[in-house]
Amino acid sequence: MPRDKEFEKILQEAEDPKNIGQGSWTLPRNATSLQKAKYELCKQILIHKQDKKLSTEEVAERINLSNSETKDILFYHIDYFTLDRLITYAERLLAPNEVKVIVESKKNTSHARAV
Repeated sequence: MPRDKEFEKILQEAEDPKNIGQGSWTLPRNATSLQKAKYELCKQILIHKQDKKLSTEEVAERINLSNSETKDILFYHIDYFTLDRLITYAERLLAPNEVKVIVESKKNTSHARAV
């Protein structure tokens, strides 16, 4: 499917009255590590759905959730899920060796300077 048609389809779904209030959530400006991890898991589930051209119903069946709960994941409603639940769903959908947790130290980009 060409990118323009794919975008139009996504736009139509977003504007569909039955999806009002179902829009994707964004991370808060000062998101915690937990929020970032949960958001990333939702993102990877959505990417897998799109890459494999799966319907929401197919994803729901594979991760053993209702369509409504699956949509919550696909719309990044991270407050509705614990991290361990999202990891479990990702493992059900993705190959187990594709789910990794990486902890990185934050690089200090500020420099002190004496004048």
